[in-house]
Amino acid sequence: MAFLQWALPRLGRRWAGYRKVRRQVCRRVRRRIEVLGLDGYEAYRGHLEARPDEWAVLDGLLNVTISRFNRDRGVFAYLRDEVLEPGMRVWSAGCASGEEPYTLALVCEGLDIVATDVEPELLRRAEAARYPPSALRELPGELLTAFTDGVLDERHRHVTFLRHDVREEPPAGPFDLVLCRNLAFTYFDDAIQRATLRRFARVGSALVIGAHERLPDGQREFEPWAPQHGVFRLH
Repeated sequence: MAFLQWALPRLGRRWAGYRKVRRQVCRRVRRRIEVLGLDGYEAYRGHLEARPDEWAVLDGLLNVTISRFNRDRGVFAYLRDEVLEPGMRVWSAGCASGEEPYTLALVCEGLDIVATDVEPELLRRAEAARYPPSALRELPGELLTAFTDGVLDERHRHVTFLRHDVREEPPAGPFDLVLCRNLAFTYFDDAIQRATLRRFARVGSALVIGAHERLPDGQREFEPWAPQHGVFRLH
């Protein structure tokens, strides 16, 4: 889509990361164009060039928030068996509606979990801890017992939610483990990825990225731990 290919690099974002979700993003942009009363993408491009403050609005429209419990179940099985221990401090960056940090809380009790996202509405949903069946479909039966009519039991809600943009300075560390899956290393360009990685290295001893993501070539902050699961440790 020509408009996204033009706009994404100006916001430090990668066109390659948006290929599978471009229809979702384009729908949001079209709604914004309608709200502004503009006549199509070219008119919106002119609006962006004339009104620099509109770039921040567009940047918010580009956030992708696909999530579910136990996503890439092999990753959580590995973390449960080989990495997580009660008392560990964990940061879930880009937590969306809370599925990832709550999965961590379910597979290992006693973690100190900080979960962050840039979208206030998603954080409100996370704190409500109410989920449709589609979000729970990958959870094994023994973990489903933590839910009643889609609402997570209070015993498993020991997660601190904070608003945070992954491109900004991180929450106060240190963290034994940082999870940043299907976010920085999918949607942002090389420069932002490297800056983000340096920030992670300052606060985290280990890092988990998405199953289909890779760290920037030549980075020196983290070394493979279980790369088949996207798990790395501080170099």
